[in-house]
Amino acid sequence: MHGTVVQAGHVEEIHASQVYLPPHPPADQWPRRVGVVPLLADCFQDRAALRRLDRAVPGGEAAPTTWVVVGMGGVGKTQLAASFAERLWDDGAVDLLLWVTAGSRDSVIAGYASAAAEVVGSTHDDPERDADRLLAWLATTGRTWLVVLDDLANPADLRGLWPPSRPGGRVVVTTRRRDASLSRRDRVLVEVEVFTPAEAESYFADKLAGHDRLAEGAAELAEDLGRLPIALAQAAAYLVNRGLTARQYRHRFAARGRTLAQVLPDADELPDDHRTTVAVTWALSVESLNRSHGPHLAAPLLELAAVLDANGAPVRIFTSHAVSTWLADGPGLPPDFDDILDALHLLQRFSLASVQPDEPNRAVEVHALVQRATREGTPEARMRQVARTAADALLEIWPETERASDFIAAVRSNVVALNAVAGDHLWGHEAHQVLFRAGTSLGEAGMSAEAAAHFGSVAATAHRLLGEDHPDTLTALAHLGNLRGVAGDPGAAVDRLSALLAVRTRVLGADHQDTLSTRNDLAYWLAELHRYEEAIGEWERLVLDQLRVLGPDHPITLTTRGRLAKARTRVGAHAEAVAELEQVLADRVRVSGPDHPDTLMTRNSLAASVAEAGDPAAATRQLEALLVDHIRVMGEDHPNTLAIRNNAAYWLGVAGDPAGAAARLEQVVADKARIWGRNHPRTFYSRNNLAEWTGRAGDPAGAVAQLERLIEDQLGVLAPGHPYALKTRRLLAEWRSRTARR
Repeated sequence: MHGTVVQAGHVEEIHASQVYLPPHPPADQWPRRVGVVPLLADCFQDRAALRRLDRAVPGGEAAPTTWVVVGMGGVGKTQLAASFAERLWDDGAVDLLLWVTAGSRDSVIAGYASAAAEVVGSTHDDPERDADRLLAWLATTGRTWLVVLDDLANPADLRGLWPPSRPGGRVVVTTRRRDASLSRRDRVLVEVEVFTPAEAESYFADKLAGHDRLAEGAAELAEDLGRLPIALAQAAAYLVNRGLTARQYRHRFAARGRTLAQVLPDADELPDDHRTTVAVTWALSVESLNRSHGPHLAAPLLELAAVLDANGAPVRIFTSHAVSTWLADGPGLPPDFDDILDALHLLQRFSLASVQPDEPNRAVEVHALVQRATREGTPEARMRQVARTAADALLEIWPETERASDFIAAVRSNVVALNAVAGDHLWGHEAHQVLFRAGTSLGEAGMSAEAAAHFGSVAATAHRLLGEDHPDTLTALAHLGNLRGVAGDPGAAVDRLSALLAVRTRVLGADHQDTLSTRNDLAYWLAELHRYEEAIGEWERLVLDQLRVLGPDHPITLTTRGRLAKARTRVGAHAEAVAELEQVLADRVRVSGPDHPDTLMTRNSLAASVAEAGDPAAATRQLEALLVDHIRVMGEDHPNTLAIRNNAAYWLGVAGDPAGAAARLEQVVADKARIWGRNHPRTFYSRNNLAEWTGRAGDPAGAVAQLERLIEDQLGVLAPGHPYALKTRRLLAEWRSRTARR
């Protein structure tokens, strides 16, 4: 019998024929130790789980006497058990301390037989009989004892071998397994997690004492390593041996092309009696899973989870049609929902994943280092399949109409994670569409900076893999141009889109849909710069081209007609604008239905045109009705919901209720600040309106104070010529003047 056991960096090679038997002490010599308790790691940290064990003092017949210490590989379960055992020994609380490495049933029996030889005089002629004699002694002796069964590989190995539950005895079992058979009312389950931020900081401070320069960036490094104790210990050894600061080590750790093996100590550098590296720790868990269950759905699901967000992935990814088809073995039926859930829970039983059914949007979590080790152990061709399957699944579960929700946020974060670790696999002759869907979603959620970063990455990859004139490269550049405007610089948007229009006309042709879309976007940002005549002229020409190329019912044609009508209100053509928007709304309802987001926002545009045509009270009523429908369809925190609330409040003030407008706008500003921050352009827009209606409601000094703070906040965020910044300065001058006249 033999086997390799790795637990929190402590490795034992177990050979039943090679158990070391020290000379027997005299029969009356107590206390006694049998087995080797691992040395405590340098800079060992006192942790909450250890305090739970320290409080575990049996208090009578009914008190639990067995503690099962559970956690993933490398969190320090063995170290906690060793610390507990040594404290009891030093306090004189046990007469017998027995430490057994529980990597197999044979190793447990061998450990028991060795102890039996010490306490009951066994001869080792029959190890199983000797083990039974030890268990009988434990059940009847008046002496106190502690049995530690370290790194239990398979709960079934302890059938008939669990030490008895009695007041004078204590049992600690450490294991990565989470099987139901480990839980009983007379056992206490002790979960061991990774270090807390404070524990990680304390560990690095202690470990790098005397190397103060190297500690620069240690807190960030701990987060990169997921605060896993074994990883922190090995990283500390690596940087000390090479004279690297923690910040320099982070660059190496994150560098593409470097494997875990290249950023961890060599075998002869491992600290604290570690005999293998972080990556091997989980490889053994996977091997154990495969040994006990053979080829199984769990292994490919772990590969899939390894390219998703370490903070959690929606369970719907794993149960999607895309994933079940990929998991199908040959011509047989693909696994069903229950098969996949069972496989995910199997990963949890082996502490390779955490499955939380009550958190469906973040249901499946895999530690970042387990993810990395899994990816590095997956062949390149296989990794491409995994990455594309993940992308297909994410696109499949993305709802056609997005509500502001935790689910959408989780889906987006998983695309970002997938792109970060396996992005090149999402490209062939073109980009996988999930990349564009994620970026568009970020923008629509008001996260313009994040969207710009995402599309910047997509554009750079498209340029590198597909070329500067490929349609996907140009699409990413179009998004980036529009996002410059959304972020507060419409002038830059005009410049970028003008340059892109020339390229798209050359590469795709004047009548290509992408070229027409670029003209539409360019006209929009011209209007945002108050260059209305230029915008109207471009939209008038564009509508004729779109009617010819796309037809009257195409969504892009309808968008252009709506934008043209809105621009007409800016030059005083109110009746014409209202009539055209009413027709666009009727066409939207007919083509897309009353609840389509474009239909809803056409109602918003129509209400604004009605107000500007001289009936703000009717506009307010329209917007309040629209708000009910928009919340029902898109959610309370959707950017357009907040825009409608802003508009309804504004026109309420124009209709004669300035105090009501100010009260409503105060809440809109609070909600926008909660979602995007006080210094986001969307928040600036409503802060301008709030200041204006604060003054009109009779508090000009309050308006001045708000506008002065707003100008300070806008510095460094908005370009000086941005319309919002210009409006703030105009309003400030107006309300200062009114205050001075009082």
